[in-house]
Amino acid sequence: MTATGQARVMVVEDDEDLRVAVAAELRAAGLDVVVADDLAGAGRVPPPLACAVYDRMLPDGDAITHVHQRRQSGWAVPVLFLTARDTLADRVDGFSHGGDDYLVKPFAPGELTARVLALCRRAGAGRPSVLRHADLEVDCARREVRRGGVLLTLSGKEFAVLEYLAARPEQAVPRAELLEHCWDAEADPMSNVVDVVVRRLRRKLREPELIHTVRGRGYRLAAS
Repeated sequence: MTATGQARVMVVEDDEDLRVAVAAELRAAGLDVVVADDLAGAGRVPPPLACAVYDRMLPDGDAITHVHQRRQSGWAVPVLFLTARDTLADRVDGFSHGGDDYLVKPFAPGELTARVLALCRRAGAGRPSVLRHADLEVDCARREVRRGGVLLTLSGKEFAVLEYLAARPEQAVPRAELLEHCWDAEADPMSNVVDVVVRRLRRKLREPELIHTVRGRGYRLAAS
């Protein structure tokens, strides 16, 4: 969030006309928008960011490789890939490399705005800037997680699930609720994506276990 309370969004697009149009659309929705025309420029944009919108193919490379590399260093800003590549394999590739949403060109400006606003809300609007439980610290503004003071490297989905649980400590959170708030509307309610992300989180958070299974319900964040 900026000093005026606006969510700050980065748009990375090399097509100048599209970049200007997208930025104008998002600003009209009340967002603070910063732009870049390549990956190098995107890498120089300072935090905090509530969301980032990347064109897939940029002059200096494929944005999914760039985002994946940033995820490895602990960058957890929600990312929407904006691209003309529309095959199922392309979408899976985007999500598996750290994307949180994927919108195919041509698109309706209103849909882009709605998706970006949803990702900004998911980034922690209205919550304390730092959520703490036991030795876990979830920094919603910087999108960073530490346990015992050690910075952890999480994917965007891992961060979203952990943040949602950390905002509701000691509560049993149903899988369907996690799916609704941490995935897009097209997510299959019968899939096991929530369980897969929780398994990865447990490995990264290490012992003693913080995320507990509540049989027949979902998951609960608790120190014991």
